[in-house]
Amino acid sequence: MKHILKSIFFGSLAILAFACKTEEAEKTAERPNIIFIMSDDHAYQAISAYDNTLIETPNIDRIAKMGMLFTNASVTNSICAPSRATILTGKHSHINGKVDNHFPFDTTNVTFPQILQDAGYQTAMFGKLHFGNSPKGFDQFKILPGQGAYYNPDFITKNEGNIKVEGYVTDIITDMTLDWLQNERKADQPFMLMYLHKAPHREWLPAERHIDEFTNRTFKEPATLFDDYSGRGRAAHEAEMNLLTDMHWSGDSKVYPEVMDELGIEGTSDWDKGAFDREVGRMNAEQRANWDKAYMKVNEDFKKAYPTMTEEDKMKWRYQRYMQDYLGTIKAVDENVGRVLDYLEANDLMENTIIVYTSDQGFYLGEHGWFDKRFVYNESFKTPLLMAWPGKVKAGSKSDEMVQNLDFAQTFLAAAGIEAPSDMQGESLLPLLTGETDKWTRDAVYYHYYEYPSVHMVKRHYAIITKEYKLVHYYFDTDEWELIDRNKDPMELTNVYDDPAYAEIRADLHKQLDDLREKYGDSSELSQKYIDMYLDDLADRKGFFGAKDTTLVNKIFENREGK
Repeated sequence: MKHILKSIFFGSLAILAFACKTEEAEKTAERPNIIFIMSDDHAYQAISAYDNTLIETPNIDRIAKMGMLFTNASVTNSICAPSRATILTGKHSHINGKVDNHFPFDTTNVTFPQILQDAGYQTAMFGKLHFGNSPKGFDQFKILPGQGAYYNPDFITKNEGNIKVEGYVTDIITDMTLDWLQNERKADQPFMLMYLHKAPHREWLPAERHIDEFTNRTFKEPATLFDDYSGRGRAAHEAEMNLLTDMHWSGDSKVYPEVMDELGIEGTSDWDKGAFDREVGRMNAEQRANWDKAYMKVNEDFKKAYPTMTEEDKMKWRYQRYMQDYLGTIKAVDENVGRVLDYLEANDLMENTIIVYTSDQGFYLGEHGWFDKRFVYNESFKTPLLMAWPGKVKAGSKSDEMVQNLDFAQTFLAAAGIEAPSDMQGESLLPLLTGETDKWTRDAVYYHYYEYPSVHMVKRHYAIITKEYKLVHYYFDTDEWELIDRNKDPMELTNVYDDPAYAEIRADLHKQLDDLREKYGDSSELSQKYIDMYLDDLADRKGFFGAKDTTLVNKIFENREGK
């Protein structure tokens, strides 16, 4: 009898253990894989799922066809490193502390990859992180140091130390990604993979295979290429992002330094010729020969035309040069996204995988005469967002809800069945992705840009944005408000803040803005804290600015010392 009871007891334990293992295996099998694809400075205007005026991106578009295209996705702070910090932490810049590109990331922040890794996810990162050299929460990583290089880039790796890889950066990052999927991914674990491109970040060097095609193309000019900012205040007038006056002739437009000297063209800053030498100088002999074959012709044509060019002609020429190189880099991104999607399909990895394509922010493609980002105006504030999850997200669907990069962390944790930390500030996108739109309640988002005085001289500002309006406050060395009617003024040319017809709307937005600042824990005191930190540090690096900006920086310090 004793033996019978003992057999029943251990048999029950075995059944219970088997049931637990089965339940755990089913739970693991249900948890989706996550592939987060992000480019750097990829404007939504340069994705054909949004607008095919400039370029066709059939592979990136595949993600929208499989899932959802977000038409009102945005960032909380339109600049590279702070955007990435917000994505990783699920917190606004003033909470995670990474308010600008200068100050280091606070590594005591808990990031969503750490949480997923602790919950049993295999994690990997390849490409551009932008800050730090040892990202937390990753089983494997190979990342570019800082901005990285387009040709023959260096990488910081988890297991190999610092390495240099011959080739073109977009292809190399994809090779690393596919190698990990093929050889390191564990079939019995869900995975979270961050596949992060450098392109199309400045200085926009296309792959050799795309140079001829794009240097011979002509692109439609934006309607606001010659914007005079007459409908807006100091911030738009004083920004230094103009294609003609602020873009580098050599580093950006690829006018060879010796051609600049021959034509008597002065660089826009000390970085101008140096940027060209730094990037093109990395090429091997074969790469440089292919580069010169196309760009020497560009330079010869420019030399013939330059003496009779008007200022308008120069602006138009620089726009075309900008688009040729910028869009040329995107061609390689689209091809390589296609390589990854093809691998997923060929290896039966589509069914339970969330695939995201986004950018760390938007970018100006000549709108308002600008390049770069930083402002809360649409081209930099809005960001592309395409998300697929076959079987969960309706193919070919769209959403115009106000979503942000703040929401990724909680979305991925929710999809994995993990409760997000209470101090994360975003909202899970799952209700929108799975058709439960009644559970989505956000109707306005908050934005705050800090890095001033700095490159491009975009003033500090914060804002509330709804589907209909933007209320913006520029502060620090100015005190100006802007109100933009997003429906009536889609190009954002007119500030209607003082228009009596908007008095009621303005008052309501002020109340909503105050509520949002309280909700997210932002305040004038915090803004002043970050100003003081920045200026204390800036006092030791005023040489960071070109001669054009030194007078302004000195004036700021004089005013500060006079307080």
